[in-house]
Amino acid sequence: MIYSSNTFYIESLKHDDALNLNKLLVSNTERFKLYLPKTLSENRTLESTKTYITRQHELMSSKLEYTFTIKDTSSKSIAGLIILKTINWDKKSGEFAYCIGKKFENKGWMTLAIQATSKYCFQKLQLKKLQIISHKTNLASIKVAEKSNFVWQKTLKKEFTPVGQQPIDMELYELTYEK
Repeated sequence: MIYSSNTFYIESLKHDDALNLNKLLVSNTERFKLYLPKTLSENRTLESTKTYITRQHELMSSKLEYTFTIKDTSSKSIAGLIILKTINWDKKSGEFAYCIGKKFENKGWMTLAIQATSKYCFQKLQLKKLQIISHKTNLASIKVAEKSNFVWQKTLKKEFTPVGQQPIDMELYELTYEK
């Protein structure tokens, strides 16, 4: 377990999370479709979610990507995900992607979860720099980055192409490890 409080806890994605993960993603499809199209497309059915989890475990074992769940302490249901991706072990850097279900938003959980996961990445994985890339209109994501002490670096021109749309600019935020 990476973090635990009275309201939620964070742990690595597990095989027995399949039903909960599928419910989170399917019930929040409209909310997640713009910025998480790949994750959504890989979790349309319970069977595809089981395959997704197996693949995520292979990526974690290879130290290429880490997927963490944010779980509600009382119901044990998955409230959200944090994915550490684009890891560069030479530069000791990685990028966070994250989402939280509609019924869990505006509780401050994602900010606390990003702070706790950042600490884990710095202390346990020995990373030195973490990134969050968000669109300027995704105000909730930008608020999470800023409240977690990530600092805006620059606008990345045509960084992301939403499904069926033109490439869009994204904002780069970074957090550097300081002892």
